[in-house]
Amino acid sequence: MDDLEKAILISFDESGTVNSALKAQAVAFCQQIKESTSICTLCIERLCYSKLVQVQFWCLQCLQELLHHRYSSMSLEEKSFIRKSVFSIACLEGPDDNHSIGVLDGPAFIKNKLAQVLVSLIYFEYPLTWSSVFLDFLPHLNKGATVIDMFCRILNALDDEIISFDYPRNAEEVAVAGRIKDTMRQQCVAQIVRTWYDIISMYRNSDPELCASVLDSMRRYISWIDIGLIVNDAFIPLLFELLLVDVLPEQVRGGAAACLLAVVSKRMDPHSKLSLLQSLQINRVFCLVADNTDSEFVSKVSSLITGYATEVLDCYRRSTSEDTKGVSTELLDEVLPSVFYIMQNCEVDTQFSIVQFLSGYVAKMKSLSPLKQKEVIHVGQILEVIRTQICYDPVYRANLDAFDKIGREEEDRMTEFRKDLFVLLRSIGRVAPDVTQLFIKNSLAGAVASSSDRNVEEVEAALSLFYALGESISDEGIRTGSGLLKELVPMLLSTRFPCHSNRIVALVYLETITRYMKFVQENAQYVPVILTAFLDERGIHHPNVNVSRRASYLFMRVVKLLKAKLVPFIETILQGLQDTAAQFITVDCTLKEIPGSEDGSHIFEAIGLLIGMEDVPPEKQSDYLSSLLTPLCQQVETLMTNAKVQNTEESLGNIVTIQQIIMAINALSKGFSERMVTASRPGIGLMFRQTLDVFLQILVVFPKQELLRSKVTSYIHRMVDTLGTSVFPFLPKALEQLLAESEPKEMVGFLVLINQLICKFNTSVQDIVEEVYPAIVSRIFSILPRDSITSGPESNTEEIRELQELQRTLYTFLHVIATHDLSSVFISLKSRAYLDSMMQLLLYTSCNHADILVRKACVQIFIRLIKDWCTGSYGEDKVPGFRNFIIDGFAINCCLYSVLDKSFDLRDANTLMLFGEIILAQKVMYEKFGDDFLVHFVSKGLQSAHFPQDLAEEYRNKLQGNDTKALKSFYQSHIENLRLQQNGSLVFR
Repeated sequence: MDDLEKAILISFDESGTVNSALKAQAVAFCQQIKESTSICTLCIERLCYSKLVQVQFWCLQCLQELLHHRYSSMSLEEKSFIRKSVFSIACLEGPDDNHSIGVLDGPAFIKNKLAQVLVSLIYFEYPLTWSSVFLDFLPHLNKGATVIDMFCRILNALDDEIISFDYPRNAEEVAVAGRIKDTMRQQCVAQIVRTWYDIISMYRNSDPELCASVLDSMRRYISWIDIGLIVNDAFIPLLFELLLVDVLPEQVRGGAAACLLAVVSKRMDPHSKLSLLQSLQINRVFCLVADNTDSEFVSKVSSLITGYATEVLDCYRRSTSEDTKGVSTELLDEVLPSVFYIMQNCEVDTQFSIVQFLSGYVAKMKSLSPLKQKEVIHVGQILEVIRTQICYDPVYRANLDAFDKIGREEEDRMTEFRKDLFVLLRSIGRVAPDVTQLFIKNSLAGAVASSSDRNVEEVEAALSLFYALGESISDEGIRTGSGLLKELVPMLLSTRFPCHSNRIVALVYLETITRYMKFVQENAQYVPVILTAFLDERGIHHPNVNVSRRASYLFMRVVKLLKAKLVPFIETILQGLQDTAAQFITVDCTLKEIPGSEDGSHIFEAIGLLIGMEDVPPEKQSDYLSSLLTPLCQQVETLMTNAKVQNTEESLGNIVTIQQIIMAINALSKGFSERMVTASRPGIGLMFRQTLDVFLQILVVFPKQELLRSKVTSYIHRMVDTLGTSVFPFLPKALEQLLAESEPKEMVGFLVLINQLICKFNTSVQDIVEEVYPAIVSRIFSILPRDSITSGPESNTEEIRELQELQRTLYTFLHVIATHDLSSVFISLKSRAYLDSMMQLLLYTSCNHADILVRKACVQIFIRLIKDWCTGSYGEDKVPGFRNFIIDGFAINCCLYSVLDKSFDLRDANTLMLFGEIILAQKVMYEKFGDDFLVHFVSKGLQSAHFPQDLAEEYRNKLQGNDTKALKSFYQSHIENLRLQQNGSLVFR
């Protein structure tokens, strides 16, 4: 063993016993040898004489790298030497009589690497330099299994490395592959196919492994060689014989199945393909899938049958003649029972999409009306396939019920997996509604009666089918109970499944009865049944809190839909919800981690919707509401009193309870309209005002509790919508308390509340807005930087995001003020001190902000202020100096310089909208300021930006005209020209 061999062994060592420094030294030494000029000779010698597989692999790897990276710079002698030497090794020829070749006796990875080296040579040299490579190899195959195996590996490597489109190829590789295939078709494919036939015939019994290797190579090449070389009286009978003779090893039979799949998958016109498919008599193999369904052989046969069925369906789809369609239908009818069996019992090949195939078949049935008996049977089988596919595996039952990490992952996976299957179900529901509904009815009945070990999954699947079907049925169809729905929905409502305590069953049951609620709306006799389902242990009183809370949400939706039909049952409902409502308020319940969006407050929204109806007598309504609000408000008052003397832990419990009470009453109030509480039944409004008064005290007692303040703010929002103008007396105190302690995040909520007030009441809240505006601006200016907030990856912190959100909300706030006839707020006595700073901020933002929509809002604010504050060319303006600020600052900087900046992308839709507002602003400035604006803008703006004099005159004419579109088009065109001509002389802001 010389130094190189030692170094190779050390560099390949994975035992961990070799010193790392020594290993690095060995790797460096090997790399140095690779760079030597004699590396070709050295590698070939080692291949011929060394028995060490590490050395053999290293030498083959070197040769492959050499060909890939240095082929164009190699001498003709070097190329010839490598070609002859490697070919000799592959053909079992030694360099002389005294030494044998060890490479072909080595492990599979050595032989595969040798095949890759040969394929690298083929890539560069076939057919121009080495045109006879395949013909030269064929005579050597009579040396026996070793050389035949090597030939198969070369063909497989050629497919993997060059020909197959299963791997991404660049344009050069595609061109080389095409050249190789074209030459092989003309030169040697026929001889290779004949050789395959001879080898398979000879070795089918004596060497099944070799026979399987040949079949695998053959499978790869069928897609692009002349199909007549395979589809003939010799080869097809041989392949079926290999497939059907059960004494042959499975690897040979599976190889034959794979070759037949390649044959049926061959691309050709539908008429020729159909003739081919007919001639194969594939029905001979249908019985083979009934054997051991877990075996690899049955999986291969399954792939053959499903592939055949896909091709037959494709022929039907592409055919134009009725005769061809008729033949396709006969073949489909013949193969479909086996396909359905495979879908339900066998491992389906990943290349075969069950949904895609079945969707294609259902699309075929759409043209058949009415369906024949055979198609009706097929519909039933497809539905059974869908039902089988959507069933959860019982192994996950406990995880799904506990909804732990594994359960959540499995539910997410199944939700995604089911999407396409449910689309298919809905297609079938449209093609054969009666068959589909009968299947679901039988599935439900069968699931209830099934054994407990499958009961959960089968019930859940049947209910999920019924739920998904609802999307394909019109509202009218559900309301009238079309087809079997008039039996199915009552059956569903009255059924108590033994596995109803299971989470996934309970959830899908509730979702399904909610989906078909319009049937109950039309058939009021089922109202007591639906109420029982929601109020007992199947719904709101289910032991699983996830189910209980989801039931609360769904019940709220039911109440919204049924409304007046529930009035006779209000007492019963309130009694049934009493404990659940009380439980929501308790701390123990709220501290539990509940995955999902339902917080439980929907039960109060449902109660509010029930008792807030006009159909409820006023006295009763008042009693119901008082019985809910009075004890809750008293509880809040008691908790606030106790908070002053309690320790931190007790106080935390109080805070959580108060929070829950606010959420409960907030949800409750959604059931009451503004008209009712302010006009028809003012006593109800009084109760909500008293509640608001109590809740505002929370801001005083807990001034630092951000979550509580947020809940109170949310309740004020609610009361603005509910109480209307009768909320005004409470606003000064509320706004004062909310503004007192507000951080950036809370400030956003505060501004949103002010925006709501302005949008709802317009100028009626002018006094309130004038009062709070100075404090708002003062607080915001102390929080926000005067220029832009940091952007980019480093700004992705919670603090920066809060500042960005506050900034966006500020501009919305200013925009709302300006556009709701409240611009006088900006110039009131208390606000004057902030006017200059605010105008400068708006100007800077209109020119520079990264968010184009924010810039647009600022331009719109200026447009409105110009209209409100400037009377015309000769009148006296409301705000001294504002006219000059607009002409000198806004017009030049925003309307000209900002759009000349290359960052102003006129291809962007939002930027184009901003540009439109800038054009409108110029029109408004001209209307209000006349030549004062025009002369200044042309002389100080356009001409300093090198706008040609004649174009400046044209601008004047366009501005004075009434065609805003023409002005916009003119201005845009010349702005773009100026950008192209801009030579750096114009200094932007």
